Amino acid sequence: MSKQLNELYEFGPFQLDAREHRLSREGQPIAITPKAFETLLVLVQHPGHLMLKGELMRAVWPDSFVEEVNLSQSISTLRRALGDTAHESRYIATVPGKGYRFIAEVSSVPPSKAGQASLVIEERSPIVIEQPRSLHSPTMIAGTVALAGIIVFGAYYFGKTNHARTVVASIPPPISSIAVLPLENLSNDPKQEYFVEGMTDEIITDLAQLPGLRVISRTSTQQYKGSHKSLPQIARELNVDGVLEGTVLRVGNRVRIRAQLIDAPSDRHLWAKAYERDGKDVLTLQATLARDIADEIRLNLTSQAQTRLAQAHSVDPEAHEFYLKGRYFWNKRDKAGIEKAIEYFQLAIAKDPNYAVAYAGLADAYIFAGDHLARENESMARAKAAADKALALDSNLAEAEASLGLIALFSDWNWDGARSHFEQAIALDPNYATAHHWYAEAYLMPMDRMDSAIAEIRRAQELDPLSPVIAADLGKELYFAHKYDEAIVALRHALELDPDFVSAHNWLSDTFLEKAMYPEATAELEKTRSLKEERVYLRQRAYLYARMGKRSEAESDLTESLLLSHGKQVSSGAVALVYAMLGRKDNSFQWLEAAYAEHSSFMTTLKLWPAFDAMRSDPRFSDLLRKVGLPE
Repeated sequence: MSKQLNELYEFGPFQLDAREHRLSREGQPIAITPKAFETLLVLVQHPGHLMLKGELMRAVWPDSFVEEVNLSQSISTLRRALGDTAHESRYIATVPGKGYRFIAEVSSVPPSKAGQASLVIEERSPIVIEQPRSLHSPTMIAGTVALAGIIVFGAYYFGKTNHARTVVASIPPPISSIAVLPLENLSNDPKQEYFVEGMTDEIITDLAQLPGLRVISRTSTQQYKGSHKSLPQIARELNVDGVLEGTVLRVGNRVRIRAQLIDAPSDRHLWAKAYERDGKDVLTLQATLARDIADEIRLNLTSQAQTRLAQAHSVDPEAHEFYLKGRYFWNKRDKAGIEKAIEYFQLAIAKDPNYAVAYAGLADAYIFAGDHLARENESMARAKAAADKALALDSNLAEAEASLGLIALFSDWNWDGARSHFEQAIALDPNYATAHHWYAEAYLMPMDRMDSAIAEIRRAQELDPLSPVIAADLGKELYFAHKYDEAIVALRHALELDPDFVSAHNWLSDTFLEKAMYPEATAELEKTRSLKEERVYLRQRAYLYARMGKRSEAESDLTESLLLSHGKQVSSGAVALVYAMLGRKDNSFQWLEAAYAEHSSFMTTLKLWPAFDAMRSDPRFSDLLRKVGLPE
């Protein structure tokens, strides 16, 4: 795709040359990704105007379906390049829940005044071959032989379309960590994006079975979709030795994958191979690719890993497509996405009742449905049934084990069972970042094993370094460990990854409260007001006011929040926190009992909240800890 660019823009000390695709500061070039540049160009071309997130994503990624996190990552890159901070935005302002606005004054310099001709920028530069002076010179003869060799090699490499093709470099250097970049969709059909993303996700899952290999999670690698960063730069950002990249072409029922393994720090190609299979055999294709990579980087597979890869079986192509669509929508983690995910997982199961991973996906969707679609105890019961079925079909499924860990806690307060499931998930797949995350968040932290919890979630962050959820939950654990300065660093990092991440703002506000930084705490909470229901915001502001000693304001906000919540599901534990801060212990215990009766996940953090410090000596508090199964 080519773009005709005609403008030079100036704002503050910066110059943006759209014709040369360059951002500079006082003449010194600033390195940013192409997608970040395109995002900045759209904003600069509309100074002062609100650019909705959807508009920006369609302008920058016109031919692809991408998640909002890609846009957030570009905005974060631009803020660092322009010197904007979380406390001061001189160039890009966030309009919470809507989009972004370029707020600096922009001047445009016409091409004629800039003294440069217009330029057409291509995504790939053409190769230019100069006409030789003599066709018989020694240099030309050698060059002709070399070119002929390249042509013959190319004809051999690309001529065989129905068999695996291999190009092998010299013995590769040791690779102990790898990132699978989003595969490129060659079908020219945007509707196939879910299929290509699903293939990427499943290749990551298969590689994660290889012992001794650290595999970066999809959440982090997905942020490089459409990026033209150099591989050494990606390797540094993800802290990996190797990168796997490739393409997917789907024509009818045939699927072709071409993958290449690269020594990332040196940008050296080590190995490339192409595979083609019928659609029903894509799982076998992916397992074969994982084994080939293991051979290439000299991994000795355990018998368990060999069995796991050998178990890949044919699956109904339509069921597989439904599953990929389910995971695509589940990864959105919002109400609409969870609804669609449940629908597609159920369709996959209806098409293939023995499809274990579809049941695991359905379990994960029901776990999150408790936040959006149903009462928590109802959704957990459905999640457990799906996870149990997944394990009955495949006893080595790490995703199902991790799901059962959460379910054991939130359904039955079964702490030993939860620990067993989480540890089994990690044993089955040490690269499954979610298992490390949930083990830290749902088991180790509530048990007040804070050092172990922080170490475990940092392991999750190594596997998924660009996840705002993991970064925010690391901040939460540091908060509960009373390491407030470290918590602030972690939470600000989460907001760099996603400036609109509500949870990170909430925990940052709470952390500022514990440091008596009341203006900062108030400002963080205020940033979330347009991103949540008013009743939720008022309840949280009531907690803030109570913590600041503003009793009348706190009681007023809490009363109004409860009135707005009439007939709706209320977080009983959160209300108990406000009453605790107001010193109204009886009211607080009343709401804690309600949270216990509801099997609210809030009860797993009962030991940790500073707000309950004055209530710990009360026998009612000890009784609640005992009923939930937490040690005193």
